[in-house]
Amino acid sequence: MNNAIVVIPTYNEKENAAAIIRKVFSLEVPFDVLIIDDNSPDGTGAIVKNLQQEFPDRLFLEERKGKLGLGTAYIHGFKYALARGYEYIFEMDADFSHNPEDLIKLYKACSEEGYDVAIGSRYIKGVNVVNWPMNRVLMSYFASYYVRFITGMPIQDATAGFKCYTRKVLETIPLDEIKFIGYAFQIEMKFLAYKYGFKIKEVPIIFTDRTKGESKMSKGIIQEAFYGVIRMKVDSFFRHFNR
Repeated sequence: MNNAIVVIPTYNEKENAAAIIRKVFSLEVPFDVLIIDDNSPDGTGAIVKNLQQEFPDRLFLEERKGKLGLGTAYIHGFKYALARGYEYIFEMDADFSHNPEDLIKLYKACSEEGYDVAIGSRYIKGVNVVNWPMNRVLMSYFASYYVRFITGMPIQDATAGFKCYTRKVLETIPLDEIKFIGYAFQIEMKFLAYKYGFKIKEVPIIFTDRTKGESKMSKGIIQEAFYGVIRMKVDSFFRHFNR
């Protein structure tokens, strides 16, 4: 069994699913892939099942009953990976906004350089975003600034969703107590890793907006993140972060 697995949540990603899986499997580092599909009505799950016949020992599929949120999908995937002994567990989008080749940089940051968490960062070296309108770039950039200001985390890309966790990080963070299910989940996981004292590295990447399929961003997701960060910081005053 390989020691690294890439967790990819999907909902209506039939245009991207096969291509992203094949690209990951073409890399020089042998990554396994776990798809968490929320009962996509477009048949994404069926596409993955067909590919499992070609990659029976490297491609895994967990199907859920409906659209239950990004955060719960990742937590489901994390528990799956921990139960099967993986040492390096990755988060990645299905839509090629994250370049699969950058998985290798994140992997080496943890496996060779000794970091506990590696973040694919859009903002560690300027602003590296392609195909986003300026208002989306500014919203994302200042959202990260807002998160840093409230939480004190020294992380430039606080909302990034392209990451590698070592096993010990996910074993330490109480996954069943994670509160957020949307994109604020990404902030909460970084905040907890930071509070528990894990070594975090931001690895520069270029983020390219999806060219196929539809974005899952909504006003509710943004509101959850804005108000949730304050609540998360306040709650941290009343808990201990021992490991």
